[in-house]
Amino acid sequence: MKAKGFARRSITTHWLINGVGVIIAVLLIIEVLLIVSIRSYYYSSVRQYLSSKMNVITGSILNEKDQTVNYNSEIRSLVAGYADKDKIELMAINSTGEVDITSSGFKPIEKEFADLENAKNSANGSGYEVYRTSTGEKVLAFTSVFSVRGCEYEALRMIVSLSEIDRKVLSFAVIITLIGVLIILIVFFSGMFFIKGIVHPVIEIGDVARQYAKGDFSKRLEKQTNDELGELCDSINYMADELSNTEAMKNEFISSVSHELRTPLTAIKGWSETMMSIDDRETFVKGMRVITSETERLSQMVEELLDFSRIQDGRLYLQKSKMDILAELGETVLIYQQRAKALGITLNYYEPEMLPFIYGDRNRLRQVFINIVDNAIKYSDKGDTVSVEAYQQGDRIVVSVSDTGIGISKEDLPKVKQKFFKSNQTRRGSGIGLAVADEIVQMHGGSLDIRSEENVGTTVIMELPFIDEGNSASGNEKNVNVEIISTENNEI
Repeated sequence: MKAKGFARRSITTHWLINGVGVIIAVLLIIEVLLIVSIRSYYYSSVRQYLSSKMNVITGSILNEKDQTVNYNSEIRSLVAGYADKDKIELMAINSTGEVDITSSGFKPIEKEFADLENAKNSANGSGYEVYRTSTGEKVLAFTSVFSVRGCEYEALRMIVSLSEIDRKVLSFAVIITLIGVLIILIVFFSGMFFIKGIVHPVIEIGDVARQYAKGDFSKRLEKQTNDELGELCDSINYMADELSNTEAMKNEFISSVSHELRTPLTAIKGWSETMMSIDDRETFVKGMRVITSETERLSQMVEELLDFSRIQDGRLYLQKSKMDILAELGETVLIYQQRAKALGITLNYYEPEMLPFIYGDRNRLRQVFINIVDNAIKYSDKGDTVSVEAYQQGDRIVVSVSDTGIGISKEDLPKVKQKFFKSNQTRRGSGIGLAVADEIVQMHGGSLDIRSEENVGTTVIMELPFIDEGNSASGNEKNVNVEIISTENNEI
């Protein structure tokens, strides 16, 4: 979708306008400056050459010591017999401003000369002008004025053609232009090769990203270079793997939650229908017990889903206060005594005499304890043992819940705290309980660590900072062994 107010332009177009366009502009400016500088240098050299020649001629006339010399005759003779007349035309200008005699024998058509006026207005008595003759030839005229008593001439004028110089300047301009064109071609083709190496992968990345947006995570980008584009391909491939795994876990989660919801709903519906059709008090009590149990189970699942939604949206807030962690932990153990008894699992609780207070949300921490103990019982079988222990270690309170159940494989262990993940699909649960518990513990400034070995058991270690009030655990422990063995394997 195009951004409003912006027309789509390719990277190549941007590069041609912003890159090559700037280079061309810079090269044109440099070329113009070079050509102007070269022409100015040559014109200045010609002007200096004519000035030196004129100084020699005028010097020989003005420095003449013989008072009987006829200056008019001398100037005519000098102009008529000028040795360099093949290259330079020498003219004598009389007091009326007209050319009286030239070294070529041809008088110019022009009647007024700007170089003569420049010479008259100059402090050193010399002036020059570049112009085109009536034949279209570009020339440089250099005039030097002088004043000699009894002489009818007031200035000498030299004219030299600039055609050869212009041809040289043009040759330099062609060479500079060719060099500029060569530079532009090199920049263009090297840039197009570079752009091709960027645009094509970017187009491919865009196509793959659009497939990902549609939910198809099957395609992967091929890493062709070890530069930033290669790193981008790796990042996108990693993102696709994570999205694919998340999608699979989400689908599994939906399936698992659907099953988890259907089971208690089926039990509630079945027992409700049964209770409506019988008149037996014992069966009625048993049915109500099952309905109550399954309703609590549904309520817990819904609460987990709501907490997970709050965590995702950043709306999970804690109501912290000074609290005794042992009270909440002990109450959790008492809650699961009957369940452990029904399943034939030994539940041991090692409670210390005293632990420092912590600053936390008692309801949320109890939710964490319930989740961890529930998981320990859930993933244990008849005859297994679940042990709950709390103690002080350094500046932390440690709560350890271990079991001798089925354990977690090495492949699944790093993922158990991820949302939607379930290491064993045969056990009940939504797969988000540990993710919520881990988030709550982190919000209390603590940590949740899980250690497990398949077919050996699992230990969950939760650490929380306590309020330092100069109190410490007494070191004396009260061993509360809740060991209830039941031959029934039905959950009540």
